[in-house]
Amino acid sequence: MSLRHESPAQVVSALGSLVSAEATAEAPAAATEARDLEQAVWVRLLERLGRDGPPSDAARWVRSAVRAEARRARRTAARELPYGHALADPADPAGSPEGAVLRSERRRLIRAAVARTPGDCPRLLTAILSPDDPTYREIAGELGISQGSLGPMRSRCLGCLRRMLTAEVASPELGGKER
Repeated sequence: MSLRHESPAQVVSALGSLVSAEATAEAPAAATEARDLEQAVWVRLLERLGRDGPPSDAARWVRSAVRAEARRARRTAARELPYGHALADPADPAGSPEGAVLRSERRRLIRAAVARTPGDCPRLLTAILSPDDPTYREIAGELGISQGSLGPMRSRCLGCLRRMLTAEVASPELGGKER
């Protein structure tokens, strides 16, 4: 099918059923919707029409473009993870009562350690751990310090907290003996 001398509107109307059929055939293997594949192919075709004009063998080009978009969809789907996946603790089944208790206990221990840090660290770390997720500007305003000094202060406080928690959780020596 040669559409070399046709207008873009004629090319689009001539290829409509072919793009739809090819996308419908490839969609199940790509684990995507046929309409999504169709849309990607139309975008690709319109870009080509603006740049190079219609393809010399339109049917071959459509088949090739649909398969390329299907491959792209498969690659993308293989790399995608659900939002909760990165945050989930693999040891805790999501939503289990045991997992909820362990998460609650972990938060309680961290809050207790934060309260024992020296100086302004408890106020700073409490502000950083706030569920409201405040910005640096909001934290600096709340603490009455400049925004530029917040970063170094945060580093010092987190270092202090890290040292405290490391001392409380003794690391076993080589060979499995505990200190």
